[in-house]
Amino acid sequence: MGVMNEKTMDRIIQESVPGKQVTIAHVIASPMSDIYERLGIDDKGAIGILTLSPYETAIIAADIATKTADVEIGFLDRFTGSVVISGDVQSVETALKAVTDTLCSLLDFTTVPITRT
Repeated sequence: MGVMNEKTMDRIIQESVPGKQVTIAHVIASPMSDIYERLGIDDKGAIGILTLSPYETAIIAADIATKTADVEIGFLDRFTGSVVISGDVQSVETALKAVTDTLCSLLDFTTVPITRT
């Protein structure tokens, strides 16, 4: 009889435990027209992208952004915390700054610097 080697397998379970945070705040200035087309939004000059947790914060962020600057909501998903806005470059930057500043000061969120490409 042969000796059976018992193989052990480590099992890792990953779980997302969202804190109060803005994980991405990014401006795409002058994106290629393909990007607008694939997103299904009108070309306005710039796109702003936010990812947030808890995910429902996307609703608050979209409200702040649209009340602060001349931007439109291109995409809002309260189940993933994703927000895409569009407008001219200055309006998108203004909106993202208002969102990150307000979430930080009012709701004690951890935020990231606004980046730009």
